[in-house]
Amino acid sequence: MTRAPLICPSILASDFAKLGAEVAAIEAAGADWVHVDVMDGHFVPNITIGPDVVKALRPHTSLPFDVHLMVAPVDPWLEAYREAGADILTVHPESGPHLHRTLGRIRQLGAKAGVVFNPGTPLGLLEDVIDLVDLVLIMSVNPGFGGQAFIDASYRKIERARALLDAAGSQAHLQVDGGVTAANAAACVSAGADALVAGTAVFRGGPDAYAANIAALKAV
Repeated sequence: MTRAPLICPSILASDFAKLGAEVAAIEAAGADWVHVDVMDGHFVPNITIGPDVVKALRPHTSLPFDVHLMVAPVDPWLEAYREAGADILTVHPESGPHLHRTLGRIRQLGAKAGVVFNPGTPLGLLEDVIDLVDLVLIMSVNPGFGGQAFIDASYRKIERARALLDAAGSQAHLQVDGGVTAANAAACVSAGADALVAGTAVFRGGPDAYAANIAALKAV
């Protein structure tokens, strides 16, 4: 049987008026990580969560904070989000001039380092930084908004990323984000993913539904 993936609910889809209660609820419901989508209104067309919000949420859960930085330039924000409580900092190659240096800095700060590949970002970039990454994130939508439909070509990209990681002997997690549902979770895992970001698929139905929603995503 395929090993169940890590489920990383994106709080972008949660009730922002009750964020502390929401992160506590998803932990109780069986989530593995809390995925925090940080958007600056420049790199992507939306504005979301600053470091002070991350800091305020930190006491509400013991789960790792998986912080996806959709900001440019990204380097000036690494320390602030790490100090706020981020355990994983994931960056886009397009968000700064020196990806290798950025990933190294994240590790110097004591966080795990991730790199994100948008639908149009060449996966070949991974080969030159593979020794510095703890997480590879394949975007299965173009970033900036929740609730988008999964791009089917992403399955091939997940497969290629898995092949690169395995060939290098990397232990990095392979995560998928964008339009992930119970209907396509198994296909993502079959392609090689071991961590799934899900927003609407987790948070729909309110707290009483979270456990069942997360269990459905794990049932691969």
